Amino acid sequence: MITLSDAAAILFPILIMIHTIPPDLQILDYALAQNSPTQNATYQNYPIPTTISNEAQEELRNTTLDPSILKVPDPDDLNGWKKQYLDSEFMFMALSQPIIDLYQPNILEIMLDGVQVLDIKPQNWMDNGKVLVYTHGGGYTFGSAISTLGSPVLTSNVTGLRVMSINYTVAPFSKWNQTTDQIVSVIQMLKEQLGYSLDDIAVYGDSAGGGLITGSILKIRDRGLGLPAALVLWSPWLDLTGNGDTYFTLKQADPYLSYDSYLRNAAGAYADHADQNNPYVSPVYGNFTRGYSPTLIQGGTREIFLSDFIRLYQALDQTDIPVMLDIYEGMSHVH
Repeated sequence: MITLSDAAAILFPILIMIHTIPPDLQILDYALAQNSPTQNATYQNYPIPTTISNEAQEELRNTTLDPSILKVPDPDDLNGWKKQYLDSEFMFMALSQPIIDLYQPNILEIMLDGVQVLDIKPQNWMDNGKVLVYTHGGGYTFGSAISTLGSPVLTSNVTGLRVMSINYTVAPFSKWNQTTDQIVSVIQMLKEQLGYSLDDIAVYGDSAGGGLITGSILKIRDRGLGLPAALVLWSPWLDLTGNGDTYFTLKQADPYLSYDSYLRNAAGAYADHADQNNPYVSPVYGNFTRGYSPTLIQGGTREIFLSDFIRLYQALDQTDIPVMLDIYEGMSHVH
C-alpha cells in the first residue's frame, strides 16, 4: 500500500496551494447572488471570531448574503434546474476568466470514453509523468469544467502538474450511478488510452466535487481497478442525508451553505432518498477495510460539512489508511 510519505510530493504542494485561492471562488457565491431578494442583508447570525486574522474577520463581516434565503427547484424539476444552471454558468465564468487571463495556461478539450475532459497545462510545462484529476463543486447541480476553470488553472500553475478537469453531467440530468461511472471511465482511460499508472494519478475535488471523487474511488476499488496515488478534498460534501452533527450545530454559523433551503433539493436531484446513504453517494458510510488512497481533507470550522470531514477522517484512520485532517479556524466553505 502507498504510504502518506510516498504521496507527499503530490499532497503537500496542493496543501500549500489552497492558500492562494481568493475567497471570491466560493462554490455557491454565484447561486446565492442570483437568488437573493436583497443585497443589503448582512451575515450576522453568529459572532465574528476574534481568533482569526483581521482580514478574515472583515471578510466575514462583509458577507452580504444569507444562505437560508436561497431557493432552488424541486429535485425533479428539470426545466427549473436547467434555467438556474445556465444562469450560473455566466457567473462562474466571470470568476474564472481573470485567472485564465492572468496565467494563460494551455487548455485542450479531449474526449475520454465519451466524457469531455479539459486538459490543462501551465506555461512552460515539463512532463514529469504525473497527472492530477479534478472534479468541480456546485452542489452536483451547478458548474462545469469550463466555467470552473479558475481552480484547476491555479492548481496547475502552482504545482506545475497537468490537470484533467472532468466535465461530468450534473444532476438532475444524470443521477449518481451514471455520474460516478463517468469519473471511473475517465480514470480508466488515463491508464488505457494515455498510459498513466495509477501510482502517477492523484485526484482532487471541492465541495460536491469532493464527495463525487471520494465515492468514485470507492467504486474504482470495488471493481478491482486499483487506487489512485492520493486524494485531496477541499470542504467535501460527504453525507447527502444531512444527518451529521454540524448540519444542526453550525446551521446558523455557515455563511454560504444551507441544507434546508438548497442542499436538500440538490441531494434529491442527484440521488433518490433511498440511495442517499449508499457509500458511492455519501462516502462517510463506506467500508474502508479493503483499502483506500492516502487522503488529505481540508476545511473550516464555519462549515456545516465539518462533521462530514471528521467522520471520513475517523473512518479512514480506524482502518489505518494514511489520512490528514487539516481544519482552519473560522474559515468557511472552500476558503
